[in-house]
Amino acid sequence: MKQAFRGSILHFLDDPTESGLAGAFEYHEDGLLIVEDGHVADLGGARDLLPTLGVGAALADCTGKLIVPGFIDAHTHFVQTDVIASYGRRLLDWLEDYTFPAERAFADEAHAREVAGFFATELLRNGTTTALVVGSVHPVSVDAIFDAALARDMRLIAGKALMDRNCPEYLQDTAASGYADSAALIARWHGRGRLQYAITPRFAPSSTPEQLAAAGRLASEHPGVYVHTHVAENEEEVAWAKKLFPERRSYLDIYDHYGLLRRRTALAHGIWLDDADLARIAAAGAAVVHCPACNLFLGSGLFDLQRATAAGAPVALGTDIGGGTTFCMLGVLHDAYKVAQLRGNSLSPLSAFYLATLGAARALDLDGRIGSFAKGREADFIVLDPAATPLLARRTAAARDISGKLFLLMTLGDDRAVAQTYLKGRLCHDRDAPASGAGRSK
Repeated sequence: MKQAFRGSILHFLDDPTESGLAGAFEYHEDGLLIVEDGHVADLGGARDLLPTLGVGAALADCTGKLIVPGFIDAHTHFVQTDVIASYGRRLLDWLEDYTFPAERAFADEAHAREVAGFFATELLRNGTTTALVVGSVHPVSVDAIFDAALARDMRLIAGKALMDRNCPEYLQDTAASGYADSAALIARWHGRGRLQYAITPRFAPSSTPEQLAAAGRLASEHPGVYVHTHVAENEEEVAWAKKLFPERRSYLDIYDHYGLLRRRTALAHGIWLDDADLARIAAAGAAVVHCPACNLFLGSGLFDLQRATAAGAPVALGTDIGGGTTFCMLGVLHDAYKVAQLRGNSLSPLSAFYLATLGAARALDLDGRIGSFAKGREADFIVLDPAATPLLARRTAAARDISGKLFLLMTLGDDRAVAQTYLKGRLCHDRDAPASGAGRSK
């Protein structure tokens, strides 16, 4: 089936920070996106492409709105949905006081499935079409989030948390059980629909050397899966990792030593990495996930995006629910801008939207499938409304170019600015038709 979507259309061809503006993006003020069988068939000016549609093509009029590739959330915890906005603790205390007790409930399948359905619907309502997700230690939690994504035909990467020490006994697995459970989940889910698996040691301090070695062995046996973990988020955490692994040069070197640093490794936070660490990440083809909303909320520090990208380390963005306080990537872009400002740097709106789309796809080794409107890419996209609120409409009316419009969306926009979300050309969230059931839990 051929579908066409008319409106202002933007996508990226390259990183505007590295390549400059010329050739970094394609923008059509009055554009047409053509989708066939869930994939991008063509993109161009509406005047040129409308005559080529032929009889029977469905045409959606999004005039006055902006069509962009769906947002990619490269680090989030669906099992922390119910601890969002928990007051007043830093990372390690926050885990003990809020996160671990909440994750205990995910041993119950019914609870896991209810939260997974809510979480997947919230992602789509906020314009996120792909996510890299941490489950709890319980395999049933991973089954639940994968089932929720499969029901929506959503691209999603997830994994069971590995923790065999320094956590409550009710959340502990073992090196052997963590390996066996993860292997079974890989066999059950990886490559099914648009789902992929991530080997997920929570962070180095919560795994013994034996468990990290088992995770590295699993990674070598399944080179196509992801590795997803945390690194250097908080100064107290870094000191703790050093105490537990005194023989390793750095926190990052712990993962490297156990074979967990490679292409398709996503490292959340990375605030306290040094230059040697960033160079090693770049050489390994791994990626750092900048989570500014969480870092500000927990007081963990200010990630140096400019230094990371200058070192050649791929960078993506994450909401980091529930330390992060918003599902909306527009809010994450806003916080990333503020963090850059506090570091004396600058994050342009074009660079910000690149990081949330093609940049994230490249960091996760998915740019051949998602992240842009290149021909053949999966047609995951969102329709943003620059007049979603009276203030946004008033300010956007004065914007002189697409960069100005993007900046207003990322500073004044929120979930109300996401008018529609599409997965492979199928409408799965419609802001203005809440009774339609689009995007609801199944």
